[in-house]
Amino acid sequence: MIRLSRSAIEAGRRNNKCGLVLGAAENERVLCSVLKSCSNLKHVEQAHGLMLRTALDHDTILLTQFIDKCSSLGFSSYAYSMFSFNSQTHSHIYVFNAMIKALTLSHSAFEALLVYKSIGWAKLRPDGYSFPFALKAVADLQAVRLGTQIHSQTICAGLDTNNHVVTALIQMYSSCAHILDARQLFDIVSVDEVSVWSAMVAGYAKVGDPDSAWDLLDRMTQTQTNALLISWTAVIAGYAQMDRPNKAISVFRRMQLENVEPDEIAMLAALSACAQLGAIQIELGECIHGYIHKRGFDQMVPLKNALIEMYAKSGNICKALQVFENMNHTTVVTWTTIISALAFHGLGTQALEMFSRMETAKVEPNDITFIAVLSACTHIGLVDLGRYYFNVMRYRHAVQPKIQHYGCMIDLLARAGYLREALGLVSQMPFKPSAAIWGSLLAASNIHADAELGEFAMQHLMKLEPWNSGNYAILSNIYASTGKWEKSVMTRKMMREKGVRKMPGWSFIQVSNRAHEFIAGDTSHPQFDRIHGILFNMNEQMKIAHHQLSELCELLDFDG
Repeated sequence: MIRLSRSAIEAGRRNNKCGLVLGAAENERVLCSVLKSCSNLKHVEQAHGLMLRTALDHDTILLTQFIDKCSSLGFSSYAYSMFSFNSQTHSHIYVFNAMIKALTLSHSAFEALLVYKSIGWAKLRPDGYSFPFALKAVADLQAVRLGTQIHSQTICAGLDTNNHVVTALIQMYSSCAHILDARQLFDIVSVDEVSVWSAMVAGYAKVGDPDSAWDLLDRMTQTQTNALLISWTAVIAGYAQMDRPNKAISVFRRMQLENVEPDEIAMLAALSACAQLGAIQIELGECIHGYIHKRGFDQMVPLKNALIEMYAKSGNICKALQVFENMNHTTVVTWTTIISALAFHGLGTQALEMFSRMETAKVEPNDITFIAVLSACTHIGLVDLGRYYFNVMRYRHAVQPKIQHYGCMIDLLARAGYLREALGLVSQMPFKPSAAIWGSLLAASNIHADAELGEFAMQHLMKLEPWNSGNYAILSNIYASTGKWEKSVMTRKMMREKGVRKMPGWSFIQVSNRAHEFIAGDTSHPQFDRIHGILFNMNEQMKIAHHQLSELCELLDFDG
């Protein structure tokens, strides 16, 4: 039974034969108390019954509160059923707004737009709260044509310059990848509201244009608001997602200089950038780890997952394991991250042991978990175990293999010398083989000197990635290793005729927390002449040392 306050229970006992409780004002007070006490579906149903019994199911304030309570408890569909039953009798826009908001938050975008459409049938006009909720539903459905219609309606309603509406319009256009329309609206409105600028910044980051996002952020008024923090986070995450971790770290450091305090989402983005850079930014990653501890974010599972990944990709697998073992709460993402980390470091046995611990902990693995498990089997060459897990994922865990799982299995078989079985799996899988799959077969052909399979794989690779010089080099090496020198020479000649250029080798070092990249044949480094001079001197000294060592060896031979 629902736990009502004493006054609510006493009032309920004084129901008259008509089913009404005291006066209207008292009924409203009791129902408000009931709604605040609701915590499950049974309570909601009893509150609804009380509203019907007291004829207050059309009261605007109570109905709005009822919808909000249902939404907060996850029962928006129940509120929608109640709303739809008497949709023509609702006389205030507040009720419609509450229903649209509830449905949008529960990802029922289609139903939310139906409620929005019914506003006109009720002879009402949408207001500054109706449009943002409806536009959020449009963004969820990617229905940009419907969004432009609602944009026109905002103009007719004179709300097209309302900050909340403009923000929602920019978010809608950005979510539907119409960034130029979003920017045109932003420039026309030309307001100095942080929320509007933040929406435009986030929009650029979302469509993969972090440079434009950064340009806007750099011009924003740096007023300490949540919208500003969201903007900084969006730019950092945007650069990290576009594989530009150095720029992401640069923006994160600028954020600190501007005294904008990062939240857990900003730190997640920064840790992602640190993980991409590996050991180069391990110090910053450690600083963020300390900041997480200082702010009391130690038990935030997503942050701990990001720390595990960062330490693993930075080469410190021991620290990654330490973070994992100190976690009080874990998810499937946590287990998958540590298994992937161990496999990444070539610790296949430990990765599989970790998977056994995961099963013991009754955590259900997902498709990404099995990619990590199959990768671990590949690292240590456990073909039979790989076959076992490939079957287990389907029949015990109901995880249907994706092309990545087939790729792992084909790589495992091919590396171990089961070339025909690997090729058979390629023909059986319900996906078109990717360049990565043919590449693994080509590499295995090189290991096991199988020129026939190498030629077959190369035929497909020339169609999928004709620009990849590495494939030609591997095939040439296969021919050379099997004594087919003419074909080896012809392969390299074909590579030149097709205009395929060998990618230059590159390396980088870290000096004073700055990464210096060096590419073969490149002379653009500002200290090129100095570096070249030092390398020349080192080479001369090595020649002298080698000459002296040779002379010493001759003396030893003579003495012998």
